[in-house]
Amino acid sequence: MTLPPDRGGRVRTVFLGSGAFGAPALRRLAAHPAIELVAVVTAPPRPAGRRQLRTPTPIGALADALGLAPVLTPARLRAPEVVASILALRPGLAVLADYGQLVPPGLLDLPHGALNLHPSALPRWRGASPVPATILAGDAATAVTLMRMDAGLDTGPVVARADVPLDGDETAPALEARLAEVAADLLDAGLGPWLRGALPAVPQAAVGVTVTRPLRREDGRLDAGRAAEELERQVRAYLPWPGSWLELDGGERLVVGAASVAPSEPADVAGALVHHGRRPALATARGRLVLLRVTPAGRRPMTGEDWLRGWRPPA
Repeated sequence: MTLPPDRGGRVRTVFLGSGAFGAPALRRLAAHPAIELVAVVTAPPRPAGRRQLRTPTPIGALADALGLAPVLTPARLRAPEVVASILALRPGLAVLADYGQLVPPGLLDLPHGALNLHPSALPRWRGASPVPATILAGDAATAVTLMRMDAGLDTGPVVARADVPLDGDETAPALEARLAEVAADLLDAGLGPWLRGALPAVPQAAVGVTVTRPLRREDGRLDAGRAAEELERQVRAYLPWPGSWLELDGGERLVVGAASVAPSEPADVAGALVHHGRRPALATARGRLVLLRVTPAGRRPMTGEDWLRGWRPPA
């Protein structure tokens, strides 16, 4: 579906986002000559840090820094009164990036629709955790997809896409930051043609569909029954949440912040902590996971070598 250009100037636009992935896109949107940004919608502030101070989302903080108003922080976007308050601003377009809530029909049906920036090569890795899933699977490449949203979960037709090759050593925070810049470029380049009706929306392929779910704390457990290569990808994929950890004898958790892979030794038993030179390693079903950086319970991060020097296994 294509749309004629708006008459009378810039298109009134609402941006919806919460996570840092959407920050570069918000900056571009606020400065785009075809856009009049009439509201920013983000999650409510939440307690954070040791003092549990109420802290705005990265998008809320950026909107305040840029002097954008109003900044709306509804707990539930689909509440009728929230939808009505947004529609009262007479938006012609909604742009979403890393918002975390389903968008109600009233915002999907705007004259120029609702565009979503998604950090994967849709239809691969739809859903809540595409960046960790990409790393965990060992994908050789990913993408940022600009799609027109529909009522499904990341099922809408594709408006534009930018492919991104991977080196195989990416961490989730670094890859997300990289894809955020790609997303901002993609949005900046695509907005004008989309608003002029010159950029078609193409249905996603029916094959190759994969769906991710929100990550849980328990997902971070390092399972020695898997190959060390898989666990090393997990360590990179699950930064900073849920993290990757193993349970020492006595029940203490050791969080692993960086690791590498080495071959197994003949005497290795999967699940045992062994010495790998001056570093600790977890023996797995195939290979050793060498622990390069760890965080013991109640302590600061340290090198695996430093931790090993002070570790005393239970008798």
